[in-house]
Amino acid sequence: MDIDEGGLSRRERLRVEASREIKAIALRQMAEGGPGAISLRGIAREMRMTARAIYSYFPTRDDLITALISEIAASLAEALESASDAVPDTDPGGRLMAWGQALRDWALAHPESFRLFYGQPVPGYKPPEDGPVDQTARRVCRELTRLVATAWPQARHHQPEDTSWSDLHPDYVAKIQEDLPDVPPAAAALALRVWGRMHGLVALEIDGHIHPVAGNPAALHRAEMLDLVKSLGLD
Repeated sequence: MDIDEGGLSRRERLRVEASREIKAIALRQMAEGGPGAISLRGIAREMRMTARAIYSYFPTRDDLITALISEIAASLAEALESASDAVPDTDPGGRLMAWGQALRDWALAHPESFRLFYGQPVPGYKPPEDGPVDQTARRVCRELTRLVATAWPQARHHQPEDTSWSDLHPDYVAKIQEDLPDVPPAAAALALRVWGRMHGLVALEIDGHIHPVAGNPAALHRAEMLDLVKSLGLD
């Protein structure tokens, strides 16, 4: 049997490559026709496969979308964490800057993936409850909240502290209290606002709304991140 360096047989390797191609075509379908354009039969025609053959990879369109979003979310989480982990824990402002920059870099490198993960929902798609998509999204939320919590001793003097857990969605509260039990509600709310500022400008750029009005989107984004860090009382 032909085994490669990763321990995969030739048949397994071909299956991995075909699965990767299916996902790439699905992203291209979405880029050309929107989220609702993803079609297993259309992918099968392009790859010159039978419908039966492609269903052996992904039995339903929802299975394909779940696998695709899970892979996208894991890629994003790894990029964000690698960037922030490269900055010392003693520099919470630098870690937040690195996180925000990594979000923009990843989104620009993977615009269709960004749209699929954060854009309009795919019509008719129902993700599995507490499946890989939810778990990875929770990972991103948890790590950003952890960064904000580290900055909270300085940031608390620049933020309203009248937030209570009742001001936040119960599902979000439950996850934060399970993952980070020492985080106060005001810090958890601040993490949401930080995410909104980081995500908002990037989403506008990916959707084509920044370039018509900003000659240097990178400088605009950096200025926003610097202002965000300053608003938390950080260097």
